[in-house]
Amino acid sequence: MDRAVRFIILSLVLTVSQINCQEAILHVSDGKTERDYCIVYNSSWTPLPESLDTAVSYPLVNLASTMLCNGSGISPDVVKGKALVVMRGGCDFSQKAVIAESLGATTLLVASNKSLITPTANDSFAKVHIPLALMRYRDIVEIQQVFGEGMQVKLYAPPQLKIDPSIAVILLISVVTVALGGFWSGACERERLNSCAVGRGGGESKAESGELSLYSPLKVVIFVLLMCGMLVLMYFFYNILVYVIIAIFCLASASALFSCLDAVMEIIGCGTVSFSVRNWNFSVRSLILAAVCVTIAVIWGVYRNEDRWIWILQDLLGIAFCLNFIKTISLSNFKICVILLSLLLVYDVFFVFITPFFTKNGVSIMVQVALGPDASGEKTQGNMVEVPAEPQAPSEKLPVVMRVPRFSAWAQNLCGMQFSILGYGDIIVPGLLVAYCSRFDVWINSCKKIYFVSCCIAYLLGMIVTFVVMLLTGMGQPALLYLVPFTLITSAVVAGCRKEMKQFWAGTTYEVREPERIQRICPETTPELS
Repeated sequence: MDRAVRFIILSLVLTVSQINCQEAILHVSDGKTERDYCIVYNSSWTPLPESLDTAVSYPLVNLASTMLCNGSGISPDVVKGKALVVMRGGCDFSQKAVIAESLGATTLLVASNKSLITPTANDSFAKVHIPLALMRYRDIVEIQQVFGEGMQVKLYAPPQLKIDPSIAVILLISVVTVALGGFWSGACERERLNSCAVGRGGGESKAESGELSLYSPLKVVIFVLLMCGMLVLMYFFYNILVYVIIAIFCLASASALFSCLDAVMEIIGCGTVSFSVRNWNFSVRSLILAAVCVTIAVIWGVYRNEDRWIWILQDLLGIAFCLNFIKTISLSNFKICVILLSLLLVYDVFFVFITPFFTKNGVSIMVQVALGPDASGEKTQGNMVEVPAEPQAPSEKLPVVMRVPRFSAWAQNLCGMQFSILGYGDIIVPGLLVAYCSRFDVWINSCKKIYFVSCCIAYLLGMIVTFVVMLLTGMGQPALLYLVPFTLITSAVVAGCRKEMKQFWAGTTYEVREPERIQRICPETTPELS
């Protein structure tokens, strides 16, 4: 069951993405009451001021009863020098804007009952010299009810930083998680070897300590093929399987959080008080921690679609899940590391870059699964954005990414929360190599932890390159495309320079041979497993 849970989660966590938007703010005031509303515009031909103080105030005229496909029936005196609201439909935006400008309007707002999509610029807009933006029809109805007559409006678009601070937070989370997971794995290996040295029953096997080891190249290949199959199933049966994954994540993350907190309590020396009930022994500390972890997982499960704050719990559970995964799953040697990471790199690139050529909507299977079928930000590529005109039931998304709100876009969050995200797989997969390097440092008794530190630095550099490429291209990147070469090459170079490649490639002094089912836990012991 434990293997199945880890397999299902890992098979869905290999993507990174970011959404670029062209949203702005409509500020409405009557001298007493002020409110802000979401509008969508095209920055290439509709420049807007960057702040409320620099924006010009205009009276608002609500003519949402007309589509303004011709100027008949509208007196220029009514709209001259004012911001004009008309209804979407009947003709192109450019035709509405030309007519509005000819009537003397200073700004055109097009109310829509459909999704607000960034207007496409074309040659017809060369004749337009006034700002044009789309707004929700329900917003203009609310404005009319709240403000009535005599309202003033301002349009402005707060700038979004090219390098949003949320990227730094994502970078910090990923690097710290990988480093802690690798360190934890090394500490467990040192404890196991110490147990062997003092002869505590001949040592503790991987199975007995709850650790799982990938040691066979064939098993690694089968594992990756199963991940491919799982991803394809999620693509075709997303609406059903998403709830299965959410339930599994709640269970797995609660268990992982318990393991992490229990380890912290053990380090700080928090004592345990035990009691017995009908020959069953219970630890007070474990019961309290279990209650806390289950409560956090349940809260996330219930409020998982509350974007404003639930991302904090998702990231907390995600960090615990990744830490526990890196600590628990061990790669037996560098050969297995190379095979696994290389196959997952091909897997990541194929499902991100190649599958769009085979899907009906041109969206990659990886992105579609990671962000959900309603991931409109990815369907409208580049600088396009789509904002629902009416409130919609939140679409279910897989809990397989770290999410941090874009701090420079708080103002634009009127249109919807914007996040920088990183897939769990971009932490776990390189983290398994970092964990192997940490354990190898223990095996060779490296006081400076040269392999562990070098691999962590390589991971940091790989992440930086990933974000740089993402910012330069304006598109989400498969992070493993950069992380795998950085970490694998760095580890190999360190081993080569230290003339330890043979030992680093072969791995630890114990090995598992499935036909005989023999595991040498310590050099001096070779217990046979039943």
